[in-house]
Amino acid sequence: MRRLLTLFLGALAALGLAACDAVTLKELKPGVSTGYDVRDKLGTPGIEWRNDDGSVTWEYTRQPEGTECFMATIGPDNILIRIENALTPANYARIEPGWTKDQVRRLLGKPRSVQAFPLKQEEVWDWRQPPDVNTEIFFNVHFDQEGRVTHTSKSQEVRG
Repeated sequence: MRRLLTLFLGALAALGLAACDAVTLKELKPGVSTGYDVRDKLGTPGIEWRNDDGSVTWEYTRQPEGTECFMATIGPDNILIRIENALTPANYARIEPGWTKDQVRRLLGKPRSVQAFPLKQEEVWDWRQPPDVNTEIFFNVHFDQEGRVTHTSKSQEVRG
């Protein structure tokens, strides 16, 4: 019973966070909102990526329990250029063998977990996806010992 209650409360918290994000994101307008507005609404980013054009991209991950990672790109004039969820099928499809860990992190944001498999001589990063009815779904990126992508995969865990 305690486990069921814990799962229920966790689901409610995740739904509340998603609802809060939806409202907050609607308040942020590309071309109008400033970097100050973004920080005011979303807080301090997990990481800041500097771009060649003078803009910066701020990472706001909802991992390990959420299923989104928002990337907010702020122009050199401190105006929001765009804000988007990085965890999409289109971004997953962009990852190619040979990519570095930094390239993957920059595209998808901080992973939910990092696991080392010494016998396979690989490290696997994963990101939580929107669940099916009773199944947790994860997108996985596999790296070799040099920190280069070898392949990607999906995995599932049955809940309960």
